[in-house]
Amino acid sequence: MEKLCGLVAIMLLCNLSLSSAATGTATFYTPPYTPSSCYGYEDKGTMIAAASSEIWDNRAACGRKYTVKCIGATNQGGYPCNGNSVVVTIVDYCPPTGCRATIDLSQEAFAAIANPDAGKIIISYAQ
Repeated sequence: MEKLCGLVAIMLLCNLSLSSAATGTATFYTPPYTPSSCYGYEDKGTMIAAASSEIWDNRAACGRKYTVKCIGATNQGGYPCNGNSVVVTIVDYCPPTGCRATIDLSQEAFAAIANPDAGKIIISYAQ
């Protein structure tokens, strides 16, 4: 009985973590990644992203980490996802005038979860 209760608890926790993820879209941008809105010329590596107005929160998004996973294609070009997820840090702002997605991933982060030829993908993301 104890083992069954433990298994049920684990299943509930897994379900809670999946249900807290939001759905959106992701595109990618290419180097150079500096300067950025959050950190100027400070290099934050390549597992980074720019936030759209939807999650920017008046610069409060700077430094937030999001787990991002590709869950589908936005076009008819085939299924671009590879099943991986990636953790990115928000370092920049993707303004409404040029932003085409919820999160604009670095090229390296995008390639870690999907075929870059897709250009834009459907994602789940959670902080």
